[in-house]
Amino acid sequence: MTSFMVGNTYPYTPHDWIADIQLAQANGFDAFALNVGCEDWQKERVGDCYAAAHQLHTDFKLFLSFDMTSIPGETDADVEFLRQYMELFGRHPNQFLYKGGALVSTFAGDWCTFGQPSLHEAWGFARSTLESVCPIHLVPAFFIDPARYPLLTSVDGIFHWNGGWPIHLTTDSSRKEVECPTLDTDHHHLRHLYGRTYMAAVSPWFFTHYGPDSWNKNWTYRGDDWLLVRRWEHLLAHRNGIDIVQVISWNDYGESHYLAPVRGAQPNSQAWVDGFPHTPWLVLNAYFAHAFKEGRMPPIEQDRLFVWARPHPKSATAPDTVPRPRGWELTDDRFWVIVMAHSPCSVVLDTGDERPHRYSCSRGVSKLSCPLRAGYGMRAELMRDGVVVLRCHPCEYQFQAEPEVYNFNAFVASCG
Repeated sequence: MTSFMVGNTYPYTPHDWIADIQLAQANGFDAFALNVGCEDWQKERVGDCYAAAHQLHTDFKLFLSFDMTSIPGETDADVEFLRQYMELFGRHPNQFLYKGGALVSTFAGDWCTFGQPSLHEAWGFARSTLESVCPIHLVPAFFIDPARYPLLTSVDGIFHWNGGWPIHLTTDSSRKEVECPTLDTDHHHLRHLYGRTYMAAVSPWFFTHYGPDSWNKNWTYRGDDWLLVRRWEHLLAHRNGIDIVQVISWNDYGESHYLAPVRGAQPNSQAWVDGFPHTPWLVLNAYFAHAFKEGRMPPIEQDRLFVWARPHPKSATAPDTVPRPRGWELTDDRFWVIVMAHSPCSVVLDTGDERPHRYSCSRGVSKLSCPLRAGYGMRAELMRDGVVVLRCHPCEYQFQAEPEVYNFNAFVASCG
């Protein structure tokens, strides 16, 4: 499944929802986690989504993920907003059911009280109100110490939203590059859940660049080291302990981790999103999603190359009204390559060097990278017996020495 920001769908028509559902299904997704905020118009768009899934006569599922950074949660009356959503959609034929209840999640909410004296009692009250409509299976994303989980008996599990990125990195100014970080924070959450539902996160990237006059969100997480693939590899190695995987995200343009084509209404993120496609990641993600569901790596029937990179050196200076993002020094000036080969091959990576980088790759998935050079692009060639089989050289990409704005988003391309 993948998270879907309903807040970016103001101009959506039913046909847009149909197109998104069909595209999601074609790329291995089973469900949308519909992130909903406080705006009244979002109910109509959620209704269109459920109607589209039903119209398609599909088994594609939907569930509600309440964005508690937007929805009030201070008084007992605030629960009524959540109850109205469950009244409208909790019993819909395309509602995602899990362990006998309609799956319900959140983004945050660990500060909500709903007029109650504790977090446990707050969500116990919310739960009983929602279950007056239908049985639910409550798996929120709370940002609290996992040691508190045993006290939260009002929830059925936890969504570890931050698990998709290495978010606790620090810099060492003596090093030119950051060492490849671990992506294993799941065990700390699992050992405090005692068998309750665990929803793990996967994400390809994270960069947001809003100034103090806007949402005041300006940071990047390290998305290097083939983040999407390495996170999936970790989850595959621990597959038996993970109940649900949620990919972040389908269309969160503001945080740069979108997989789908850009459409709808951007949240003033055009400066770092326009011209930066991510759809090749959608295809790459599908391969690992199928592997997770089937318990084995699918056979690779055709060669593919995937390449991605940021648009300028991490230390570049831009005449931007918003400063360089926090965490910029945790990135590397390299482009990242995934090779999917149906038989052994050689791969050449080139960024304008006199001596291209050459690698021998076996059958399967290989992870390669190459330093970037300002003023040049990125090129990858897959060869057999001296013959170029695939060439990936996105001519619209160039690593710019002097950017106009700070942009730590990724340009993603593929061939094959």
